[in-house]
Amino acid sequence: MSDTEERRPEPEALLAEAAREGRGRLKIYLGMAPGVGKTYAMLEGARRLKAEGTDVVVGVVETHGRAETEALLEGLEILPRRKIDYNSIELREFDIDAALARRPKILLVDELAHTNAAGSRHPKRWQDVEELIRAGIDVRTTLNIQHLESLNDVVARITGVKMQEVVPDKVLDAADDIELIDLTPQELLERLEAGKVYVAQLAGRARESYFRPGNLSALRELALRRTAERVDEQMLGYMKSRAIEGPWPVTERLMICVGPDGLGPAVVRAGHRLAEQLKAQWSAVYIERAGSESSNAASVVEALSLAERLGGRAERLTAVDLPGELLRHAKRNNVTQIVIGRSRASWLREVTRRSLPQALVRRSQGISIHVLTTQAPKSKLSRFSVSLPKPPAALVGVLSVAIVVGLTYAIPDMRSQPNASMLFLAAVLVSAVRDGYLAGLFTAVLAFASYNFFFTEPYFTFRVNHWQDVLTLLIFLVVAATTGTLAGRVRDQITAARTRMNALQFFYDFSRRLGGAKTADELLHAVVLQAHRLAAQPCLMLLPGEDDLEIRYAWPPEDALDSASWAAARWTRRHAEPAGAGTETLPTASWHFRPMRAGKVAAGVLGLRTEGQALPGELIQTLDALLDQSAVAIDRINFADEVAHAKTMVETERFRDALLSSISHDLRTPLTSILGSVTALRQKGGRYDEKSRDDLLATIQEESERLDRFVTNLLDMTKLESGALDVKHDLVLVGEVVESAVKRIEPQLGRKRLVRTMDAKAALLFGDFVLLDTVLVNLLDNALKHAAGAQTIEIATSAEKSHLLIDVVDDGSGIPPEQIPHLFDKFFRIRRTDHTVAGTGLGLAICKGLVEAMGGTIEVESPVKKGRGTRFTVSLPQGSQAAEAAPAPGAS
Repeated sequence: MSDTEERRPEPEALLAEAAREGRGRLKIYLGMAPGVGKTYAMLEGARRLKAEGTDVVVGVVETHGRAETEALLEGLEILPRRKIDYNSIELREFDIDAALARRPKILLVDELAHTNAAGSRHPKRWQDVEELIRAGIDVRTTLNIQHLESLNDVVARITGVKMQEVVPDKVLDAADDIELIDLTPQELLERLEAGKVYVAQLAGRARESYFRPGNLSALRELALRRTAERVDEQMLGYMKSRAIEGPWPVTERLMICVGPDGLGPAVVRAGHRLAEQLKAQWSAVYIERAGSESSNAASVVEALSLAERLGGRAERLTAVDLPGELLRHAKRNNVTQIVIGRSRASWLREVTRRSLPQALVRRSQGISIHVLTTQAPKSKLSRFSVSLPKPPAALVGVLSVAIVVGLTYAIPDMRSQPNASMLFLAAVLVSAVRDGYLAGLFTAVLAFASYNFFFTEPYFTFRVNHWQDVLTLLIFLVVAATTGTLAGRVRDQITAARTRMNALQFFYDFSRRLGGAKTADELLHAVVLQAHRLAAQPCLMLLPGEDDLEIRYAWPPEDALDSASWAAARWTRRHAEPAGAGTETLPTASWHFRPMRAGKVAAGVLGLRTEGQALPGELIQTLDALLDQSAVAIDRINFADEVAHAKTMVETERFRDALLSSISHDLRTPLTSILGSVTALRQKGGRYDEKSRDDLLATIQEESERLDRFVTNLLDMTKLESGALDVKHDLVLVGEVVESAVKRIEPQLGRKRLVRTMDAKAALLFGDFVLLDTVLVNLLDNALKHAAGAQTIEIATSAEKSHLLIDVVDDGSGIPPEQIPHLFDKFFRIRRTDHTVAGTGLGLAICKGLVEAMGGTIEVESPVKKGRGTRFTVSLPQGSQAAEAAPAPGAS
């Protein structure tokens, strides 16, 4: 790999920078406590920018009565605050809409942790700031360290006061600039005594409780450390985005190297102690050679698990050049110190091979190397520690060399030294490519011995008579060993690349399956099957039930666990850490359990039946990645369910509001008429003549029928939504249904004219008389109420193929085109330019539901003729029985 390729910027850092494009910048003035001068410093900076010609606007600034702070506001544009009535109290809050409309270059928004009054767009001011930044406005704001969410409990233990207003750490982490406003505790106490922090009455109580020298010193240290951490993160992101190799020793970072030699846990503990002394960030890294197998996977897993429990970050790397990859990883992450263990090796290994610590010391520049020397387990030591290829690979090497010797003796022309050496090199290449570099080295040594024995004088001995033959043999040995090693390395790299590609393909396929899962059961099915394919062991998934964990899915099917396994599964659920077989927690269980973490808790538990055996490290790493993706997918499904539930709640709220509105209008108006008529008849009935009494009785009847229609609509909508509508299929005379509907609607006609056009071919259909009558009454009522300016309403029937058509047409002003697609939605009411048409918005929705229940369709057309009018068309299937039962022409 070239140097240019090695030093390319990291994609994550570039993506993080690209995500900031088009967004405003956020600058936070951070302080240890109230009164250190955050707002003062923010206003001073704003005045300097204003003097330089920058467009600076004050969105909201809280001066708390401090005269020197109020003086800095002079000359700055201040947005008016929005008035909010809360419990009969007028509150003045930051007006985010005014800020977005003004769009200054820089906006000052004080007190980031402030809670907005009820009725504001966002409950918290930091959410207002996020919206402003997304809109491209630069924001400057203030924050005290005690309001940071991750430090809330720490501050409560220090000061005895738990802050109710907190800001998520992500807001501080997303800040482009942080300016620490620092004062010594003594200076702050002097400001408090001088009345520059609180008024005199409050200052005494504050000093007795919150503003104690010890409290302020602790808060100051928290503010300094948190600022330093954020600045360090910014520096590291800058280095990664510009491919700058470290270390820049501005802060200490430790990397602990874990190997398969059994020293991993001891090295991790020693490195953790060193990191604690330096107050430094640290991580544990295990690196393995591409294509090789770990000789002690359990030790590696134990060491990495220990690192995570101690608060570090565990990472796995794969490479051919182990020291080179470790140093590249250290430079990319600005590591300043490396801790590595070294056990006592055999004398032969000491002479023939450079150890990893030695290679790191030789090649490192600017990075301190700590070598922990300790005695390895006796089983690991031997007087002669030589790596040999496995028996099958050695056999291939022996056969390759034997075939070359046999060919040279079978074909006399190939017995010359050049030909034989080429054939031996070919055998070395075959062995190295097939079984790796160790097999290649073994075959090279065997070929060297055979070359000497069969092709140099004196033949069939290992003696050499001529110095030229010695030189030839040495050159052959070097070339064969180099060729075999290089071929083996290439083979290992190809194997590693193929392994990584298979892993990527696995996660790609799995991600597609997760993305297509719409329910938790589908997702669990995919997770368990993938885990079973990976581990080749029985798998199951447990999720929290009402009282305990429940087995939700298993493959092969499994519905019971032994008591030890249940205990391990519960522990994993409770602590979000692995337990069971192959772990340090409840290792006697026959199942190994791993948590599916959602945040810091376990949303579920994956179990694998390992019968007490430890899982390979690579499998654990893959399973953890699989479970992390699954947890994200679970969150997505839960979020979708919550959104659906929220939409249902909104729809329910709309239904409630519409129902209350209908009760107040559609029920109250006819009830008022009925009560008025009944009261008049009872109190003054004798004074009215017969015609007046008939009019009052007619009013009672009309309004009662109106109430009846309204209640019927509500009942019909309830039946439609619950699926309890009973649809009859009787022979219906269409003319009778039309006459019934017209008769019920006639009292509302007034001066409008109603025209009936009946087609003899559309006289019968099999359907429900009552439902069809309800549909026609609602359509006619809709035309009477909502057809503005209509003079004539027509109801017409016709036949088209096997369908009967009923048209209800008016000559009113029509319906706005953009509102037509929503006409059949529940609670939708036509909006005119000057008003919204009264009503519940249920009539047309009920018509659509009833018509579809009878197997028909309903459509609307507007305008109909000359830019005016609306036509509703109901299409119902007549059916063959209706055609057979229709009376013949001329029959009585």
